[in-house]
Amino acid sequence: MIRKRLDSETVFAEMEPKQAVRYMAFPAIVSQLIVLLYNLADTFFLGQINDPYMVAGVSLILPVFNITLALGCLVGIGGGVLIPKMLARYEREEAERVLVFCLLLALIISAAFSVGLFALHSLLLRMLGAGENTFDYAWQYLFMVVVLGGVPTIMSNVLANLMRSISYAREAGIGVALGGGLNIIFDPLLLYLLPREQAVFAVGLATLISNIISFAYLMWVLCKKQTELKLRLEWPHPQRTSVKAVFTVGIPSAVGTLLFDIGYMILDRLMTNYGDIAMAGIGIVLKAERFPLQFGIGLCQGIVPLIAYCYARRDRQRMNKIIGYSCALGVAVGIVSIVLYELAAPAIIRFFIRDAGTVELGANFLRARAPAALFMFLCFFVVHIYQAFGRGGTALFLGIMRWAMLNFPMMFILDRVFGMYGLVWAQFTADVLAAMISWIMFIITLKKTEKEFAI
Repeated sequence: MIRKRLDSETVFAEMEPKQAVRYMAFPAIVSQLIVLLYNLADTFFLGQINDPYMVAGVSLILPVFNITLALGCLVGIGGGVLIPKMLARYEREEAERVLVFCLLLALIISAAFSVGLFALHSLLLRMLGAGENTFDYAWQYLFMVVVLGGVPTIMSNVLANLMRSISYAREAGIGVALGGGLNIIFDPLLLYLLPREQAVFAVGLATLISNIISFAYLMWVLCKKQTELKLRLEWPHPQRTSVKAVFTVGIPSAVGTLLFDIGYMILDRLMTNYGDIAMAGIGIVLKAERFPLQFGIGLCQGIVPLIAYCYARRDRQRMNKIIGYSCALGVAVGIVSIVLYELAAPAIIRFFIRDAGTVELGANFLRARAPAALFMFLCFFVVHIYQAFGRGGTALFLGIMRWAMLNFPMMFILDRVFGMYGLVWAQFTADVLAAMISWIMFIITLKKTEKEFAI
C-alpha cells in the first residue's frame, strides 16, 4: 500500500536529511543488489554446468546489455533530475508533460535499438571477440535479453527513475527488485526443464520474462495508483526549455554509461588474446566485483532527486548534509568490499565455477581489481551530483576524462608493457587519478555554489 502522506514535499523538504537519504536510497540500493544477484544468477547457474565457453559467451554480452541501461539513463536521469526541480518550483502541469514525454521517447529509443541489434548482431559479436566456441552462446543470450528484452529493460529503468523523482522510491525499488527476484527463481526452473545444450537460451528466457513482469508492475503503479503526477494518455507538448533540460543532463549520463560499457568491451577484446579461460575468469570477476558498484549506483539514484530539489530551492545546508552522509556510506561500503575481495577471492570465484584454471586466474584478477572499488564510487558519486545540479557539461567532461583520457589509454599501455595482469590493473590506476581530479573540481564547485546561494 502506497503511503500518500509521504509526498515529495514531505520527503524532499521536510524530512530529516539522513532519514530522507535512507527513505530514498534504501529501496534503490536493495533493488540494485537484487539486480546484481540476478546478473550473477545467470553466471552461477551456467557455471554449475562447468562449461567455460557458455560462461564466456554470456560474459561477452554484458557490455551490450549495459548499453540498454545507458539508453535508459538518457531519458530516465534527464527527466528524473528535471521533475523534482519543477516540483520545487510548483510547476506541476509542466512536470506531468515532461513525464509523458520521457516515457514516449524511451519507447521509441528502445524499439529502434532492438531492431538495430537484430540487423547487425553478427558484426557486433565478432567485434566483441566471439569465437568459434562462444559465438552461438553469445547470440542466444543477446537475442533473448537485448533484442527481445530491450524494450521492457529500458522502460523499466526509465520508469524507476521517474518514480523516484516524485518520491516513490519504495515502489520503484519493488519494481526493479521484482524483476531480479523472479529471474533468480526462473533460472534454475528453466534450466531444469530445458536440455543442457539450451542452457544459455534458458537463462536468457528467464531474464526476458522477469523484465517484462517488472515493466508491467511499474506501469501499473504509475497508471492505477494515485501518484502526484497524472499520466495523461495524449501527446505531450513540453516547453522547449524542458526538452533541452532533459537532454542536457540525459545525454551526458548516457555517454558516461556508454563509455563505461566501451571500457568493458575493450577489456574483453584485449583479454581474448589470452584465451577463453582468461575470458571466463574476467567475465566472472566483472560480475563478482559489482557489489560496491551496485550499492553506489543505488545510493546515487536515491539521492539525486533530493539534491536536485534542494538545489532548486537553494537550500545549501540541507543539500550539504545529504551529500556528506551519502558519501560516508559509499566510502564505508567500498572499504569493506576491498577487504572481503582480497581475503576471499578464490572462494568467490569457486562459487561460480569449479574449473581449476578459471578459479586461479579469476582469483588473481579479482584481487588486482578490488582496490578500484572505492575510487570508482568516488568518481561516479561526483558525476551524479553534477547531474543533480543540472550541470550536464561538467558531468560529461568527468566521464570523458575518466574513460577516454585515462582508462582506455591505460588499458592499452599496461597491456602492452605488463601483459595480462597489466590489463587487469589498469582500472585501479586510472580511477585513482580520475578520483583526485573529480574531487578537486567538486570542492571548487561547492565553494562557488555557497557564494551563489548567499546572493
